[in-house]
Amino acid sequence: MTTVADHIIAALKASGIQRVYGLPGDSLNGFTDAIRRAENITWEHVRHEEAAAFAAAADAALSGELSVCAGSCGPGNLHLINGLYDAQRTRVPVLAIAAQIPLAEIGSDYFQETHPEQLFKECSVYCELVSTPEMAPRIVEMAMRAAVEERGVAVVVIPGEVLLSRVAQNAWDIRPVLPTRSVVRPDDESVLGAAGILNASNGITILAGAGAAGAHDELIGLAATLQAPIVHALRGKEYIEYDNPYDVGMTGLLGFASGYKAIREAEVLLMLGTDFPYRQFYPENATVIQVDIRGRHLGRRTPVDVGLVGTVRDTLAALQPLLHQKTDHDHLDRAVRHYRKTRASLDALAVNDRDRTPIRPEYVAATVDRLAADDAVFTYDVGSPVIWAARYLTMNGRRRLIGSSTHGTMACALPHAIGAQTPDRGRQVVALAGDGGLTMLFGELLTLVQNKLPVKVVVFNNASLSFVELEMKAAGFVNFGTDLHNPDFGAVARALGMFGARVEKPGELESALAGAFAHDGPALVDVVTARQELSIPPTISAEQAKGFTLYAIRTILAGRGDELLDLITTNVARRILD
Repeated sequence: MTTVADHIIAALKASGIQRVYGLPGDSLNGFTDAIRRAENITWEHVRHEEAAAFAAAADAALSGELSVCAGSCGPGNLHLINGLYDAQRTRVPVLAIAAQIPLAEIGSDYFQETHPEQLFKECSVYCELVSTPEMAPRIVEMAMRAAVEERGVAVVVIPGEVLLSRVAQNAWDIRPVLPTRSVVRPDDESVLGAAGILNASNGITILAGAGAAGAHDELIGLAATLQAPIVHALRGKEYIEYDNPYDVGMTGLLGFASGYKAIREAEVLLMLGTDFPYRQFYPENATVIQVDIRGRHLGRRTPVDVGLVGTVRDTLAALQPLLHQKTDHDHLDRAVRHYRKTRASLDALAVNDRDRTPIRPEYVAATVDRLAADDAVFTYDVGSPVIWAARYLTMNGRRRLIGSSTHGTMACALPHAIGAQTPDRGRQVVALAGDGGLTMLFGELLTLVQNKLPVKVVVFNNASLSFVELEMKAAGFVNFGTDLHNPDFGAVARALGMFGARVEKPGELESALAGAFAHDGPALVDVVTARQELSIPPTISAEQAKGFTLYAIRTILAGRGDELLDLITTNVARRILD
């Protein structure tokens, strides 16, 4: 006789699962003990269940395959929820095992009682309670199938005594649950209609996102035929930016003026695999064609004239033969020229500013980019690090970029790096961490040491929640509640048994990063960066301009004119001198 937990582990192994991220607890003992006794599957111990879910999400993002995390009853699995939201919104397949209190006590307001089957509904494609051993095989299999086919989170809620229930060896007909492969494209009439619009138009701009993964060659071929500039959303950067003569940068709040301009001036906007959310960046009068594998997403960001359901790769394979080669490339040429100008102005900021301190964050990101491996995996915190990652990391088709770009949560760079590094300790993983994000899940530095994960953590230490401060400035508020009293993170890292360095001068940066990257083990470089660096979006609204003016007036009236002077010195004076 074996336990239900033994059968679950066997089912996971049969489907290729080699590791489970989590934190143990009494209601989860049957599950973790089954892992202890099993072969070829490991328990990846973290310090916080939220980190376990983030790690599983990054693991799944890299492999494209199902990843697993687990939490004990009540507070244990509740801690998973933020990371599971991130996985669900990033559309990666993750199975969460959420242990439950004793079945007979459910509904009695028992110690640590929650109802995970209700709590996790919004961040999952499948969520169900296993209340008897006989239910377990079907529910676990259906959960795994839902996660891999719908590319989302599936949650199995299971009481501890059910995990420990004894069942016959042959009670579970275990078969691998692997993703299916399909050709998904619109019907011929729909494709022909889209081709007709594209053939009749010249000013075409392509906006592509993460849905273009695996379709790089098809995308470049399409742009060549249409003589169309390609703008990418953040999640599309790693798939679209490299080997792309039609690239004109990114749009959105973190993007480039060139990407914004190429879209705003488009006669036709062709959206490929993107759910780019910011409506103010879409054109006002263009004809819009949208391709998405999820039909419910068509037209939800901007009105569409033609909606096509299918994968980008399969749809472009059907569309390309119907298109006429265009010879008018004025729109493309204007967009590319503007991009080169914009790119040059951004690169001019990513330098050692005559050894002035604090260090420019752009220079930090550009130096990381130059020194990192050709196949490095980069993770980034939401806040200012995502801006510098979006603008200064160079993708090449081998590098990967992972972050919470849709859910937009803090504290993800380090736990995402754990999930990226765990499957392959020989691949370089670099976490671009904010000081606020790092300290929110500070304990996961110990996970790096304990699990012997050679993650390289680069901390943008500006002693503030700087992106929040920028939002306050834009809205006209005096900065409040955003100060961070930080330690010497390099010294903390050394105390934990890691490589640790602190950089306060630009001339020290390259050697510190090189030393960290060469170190055989986890490493952290604490870089003191400029707090008041303004990351201006591609377009400034009248309300934002008004907000900055109000911020300046209110800051002076609050007796904090030195802060305003620092802002001017960091941004205006530097650019005049350049």
